[in-house]
Amino acid sequence: MDIAILVLILFGSLNMVRNIYRYYQFLKSSQDVLSSGNKRDNFWMSLALLLLVFFLIGYLFVGFFSDPDLMMAFILFFGSIFVTIVETVMFRLIETAKERSIDVAEVLVGVIDARDPYLNGHSRHVQELTMLLYRYLPKHLKKELNAVSLEYAALLHDVGKLGVPEAILNKPAKLDPEEWEVIVKHPAVGVTILKPLHSFDNIKDWILYHHERMDGKGYYKLDGSQIPLAARMISITDTYSAITMRRSYKDAKTHEEAIRIMQEVSGKQLDPDLLNIFVNIPKEEVERCIPEKVDYHKD
Repeated sequence: MDIAILVLILFGSLNMVRNIYRYYQFLKSSQDVLSSGNKRDNFWMSLALLLLVFFLIGYLFVGFFSDPDLMMAFILFFGSIFVTIVETVMFRLIETAKERSIDVAEVLVGVIDARDPYLNGHSRHVQELTMLLYRYLPKHLKKELNAVSLEYAALLHDVGKLGVPEAILNKPAKLDPEEWEVIVKHPAVGVTILKPLHSFDNIKDWILYHHERMDGKGYYKLDGSQIPLAARMISITDTYSAITMRRSYKDAKTHEEAIRIMQEVSGKQLDPDLLNIFVNIPKEEVERCIPEKVDYHKD
């Protein structure tokens, strides 16, 4: 076999192996609130992977068991290049769509937060803090979470406050028992709002249980072993954000004060292992998560 033909088929085959690996990684990372589709979509995506494997077998068969000419070698080689280009364009389009979707969600959540001038920017703050905490998680915990889904859960954790009257949200004094009952229901209201979005099914428990406590004294009385990992993370970042925000009835706390307060409830309210990770994140990285719209205490 001519050396040029052999080289073209070899590089085409290696590139197809790379294409298959990229596509397989894409399928693994696509189980999030934006990419996960219905059974029919999953069928076609899986079929595409099988066809890529079939093409690779074809490359190997031609290379080892037939006598290809130069034209066939060029077709196989540039065919693998074509697949690479299609994959690259597809991946970029999907990534762009995800970025635009999160931008739209941030705008909508901003409208929700703006109902309470002291909470304006809170959801985005929790989102940024949660993703910062995610980056510091050990690998075995990261494997339990999808980053895109976690980002949406953190951003939408308070979407249920759409069902809370502004008079309660903006009340400058302690809530009475009836008003507190309304507040307690906001995670469940959030899940109801998201119910039509079936791709969000996997993150609804993360939103529903983000006010649970490790000691089992939260809204739904789940204890540490029953609370989803993502919900425990959001509980930490939500608590930090709430402490460092100025409210109508309290001044904002500094980073150091917030950390001290959170450590006092470690193991009772907050997951001690996750909290230990959070408190060891450099202060400057945590403070870079502060949105411009939120009025925070400045040293």
